[in-house]
Amino acid sequence: MLATKENTAKLSIVAVSLLIVMKVVGSILTGSIAIRADAFHSAIDLLGIVIGYIGIRISGKPPDERHAFGHGKAENIASVTIAGLIFVAAGTISYQAVKRLIAGAALELVTLGIYITAAAIVINVIISWYALRVARATDSIALEATARHMLVDVWSSCAVLVGLILVRVTGLSILDPIVALLVAGLIARIGYLTMKKSFGGLMDTKLPEAEEKEIASCIMEHSGQLVGFHEIRTRKAGNQRFIDLHLVMPKNVNVEEAHLMCDHLEQDIKNRLRDCSITIHIEPCSIECDQCSVPCNLRKRSP
Repeated sequence: MLATKENTAKLSIVAVSLLIVMKVVGSILTGSIAIRADAFHSAIDLLGIVIGYIGIRISGKPPDERHAFGHGKAENIASVTIAGLIFVAAGTISYQAVKRLIAGAALELVTLGIYITAAAIVINVIISWYALRVARATDSIALEATARHMLVDVWSSCAVLVGLILVRVTGLSILDPIVALLVAGLIARIGYLTMKKSFGGLMDTKLPEAEEKEIASCIMEHSGQLVGFHEIRTRKAGNQRFIDLHLVMPKNVNVEEAHLMCDHLEQDIKNRLRDCSITIHIEPCSIECDQCSVPCNLRKRSP
């Protein structure tokens, strides 16, 4: 899993480097502020991918004396950093677009710019789609942030392409910075969504409702052997899930039986939710409970 994430990050670095070269050349030849903004966005992409790659490498390290719960939050930190870079890209593009609107300038070799932008879109679509697919398969938040950042680049390039085509058809060069402003707005929105998801892991937000229901379902499958459960707490760091709960068992169950039940329950949960670390606290039931259906010769019954 770790090797796959690292290789995908390396592939993304090579692809985005190629895109930067293409867009810089295109912006120089055409004088397009939109292509220049797109090139700057790709440069932010590259920096974000490198940060994501570092985060993935660190998060893959096993737990040690100082980090007993592993290094999973390195991916969350990398993802937050990438989100910050996305906001920087949006602000810079907006600034350049406003300057062009005020100053005004004609474009040259617009057709060449269209070809370069179209080629960049094709390359970016393939790489970002593959990176997002691997991110979902490996549950990597850093790689997902990288992939989504590259997808933003796809949409921004599409907007640039439409703008260049309109400039080519209408001859109105003012459309170029207007498109750049639209791209900046789109980039800022993706930055917000990426930041929101990344902070969830840093703030120890609980697992999604669907995943917590899976945990409860696993426990309830053993209702004939367990009295009940409570105080479920969940969180996630990178791709690692942490779950702890209190399990109530019949008072007459011995230590070995309780241990075997915990092992069995942990395996059931891990079969449904990958990358889990589970802690279970065993509690004895109250023998005054006469509503329990679990066989127990210690329970007091109503006269």
